[in-house]
Amino acid sequence: MNVLIVGSGGREHALAWKAAQSPRLQRLFVAPGNPGTAQCAQNIPIHADDAPTLVAFAREHAIDLVIIGPEQPLAAGLSDELRAAGIRVFGPSRAAAQIEASKAFSKAFMARHHFPTARYTTVTGVPAALECLRTVGYPVVIKASGLAAGKGVIIPESNAEAEAALRRIMVAREFGAAGAEVVIEERLQGEEVSLLAFSDGVTVSPMPPARDHKRLRDGDTGPNTGGMGAYAPAPLCPPDMVVEFTRTILQPTVDGMRAEGVPFVGVLYAGLILTRDGVRVLEFNCRFGDPETQPLMLLLESDLLEIADACASGRLANIEIKWKAGAAACVVLASEGYPEKAITGRAISGLENPLTNAVVFHAGTRLENGRVVTAGGRVLGVTGCGDSLEHAIRRAYAVVGAVRFEGMQYRRDIADCGNGLLREADKRMGNGLANG
Repeated sequence: MNVLIVGSGGREHALAWKAAQSPRLQRLFVAPGNPGTAQCAQNIPIHADDAPTLVAFAREHAIDLVIIGPEQPLAAGLSDELRAAGIRVFGPSRAAAQIEASKAFSKAFMARHHFPTARYTTVTGVPAALECLRTVGYPVVIKASGLAAGKGVIIPESNAEAEAALRRIMVAREFGAAGAEVVIEERLQGEEVSLLAFSDGVTVSPMPPARDHKRLRDGDTGPNTGGMGAYAPAPLCPPDMVVEFTRTILQPTVDGMRAEGVPFVGVLYAGLILTRDGVRVLEFNCRFGDPETQPLMLLLESDLLEIADACASGRLANIEIKWKAGAAACVVLASEGYPEKAITGRAISGLENPLTNAVVFHAGTRLENGRVVTAGGRVLGVTGCGDSLEHAIRRAYAVVGAVRFEGMQYRRDIADCGNGLLREADKRMGNGLANG
């Protein structure tokens, strides 16, 4: 197979790394890619939002399958244009991608199909938004309705902070056009889990549940980011819960999308929160998560290309997807100033070190005068795996300790966060902390 992966982040490096292991692969291209993807594929200097050029490239190079990583080209309809050109695509249509591209659409979809979710109000003007804040009877979360690179969610601690958040989103347009419409949502309490699944529009196949850490600093403090780390499987969502949530949330979502005339093909991502009153759906995404993809690809035993091709061809029910035992964890290394204004262009050292049961996935990097330098907010995703979550985390942090760039910031509590998740993980997996 000739395969094209669209995107340039850590997620796309992880997908390329896994795709390169497929015995079905003939040629692998990544557009535009990064220095990491160049190690396992041929980078093509075409931006992810340049649909006409991507379609022309796919035709010229006899691409059999396109895997679209980021949400922006999905929301812009890249998959539709590729399909119209007769090219198989792993990724939802523009209409189906609304489940992420518009939080207003997503919440309305949840309401139509009776999913358990937080109470909410959708507003399009500042006066209406301020009036909602004055009359709502519960603590809130403020969300830009459109795509904001995972950063368009603000959790205010007071009414004053809530009003300031609304003005940042709707007046200052901190998140651009994504803030033209805002969802004011009930703030729920509980542990969060990311449950992703492959889908061909009819069948769903869940992945191991993952846990993402959005806040910048240890202890889940600081501003929201695109994700500072992730691990899988998340012990707070054991296999019986995965089965139940697949039956009650993932499968009904795919069924509901198909019933509304927008079949969902690709990866369906359900952001869930486990409250005292049961599970609630926080959000849906229309693609692989970042950084959840990094540990998930280390755990995937089956051929990624076989899975993606089966989804694109409506054959997912005909294949068996296998996952490795154990666990994997990713620690994101971010630039100084992230997430507000990242400082870039700083040289990275330590990438040449040999690795065992770990991979350093490139996210925001570029080559400059023959050396790898920082080129974005989230720079690297250091990912380790092992037969227990503790082993995976230790391997990841051992590699983190050998990588350096000026101003590097990262969380030191991935998979723990002071609430005993690490010990609970080893307990569930039958491993003791004394194993080291």
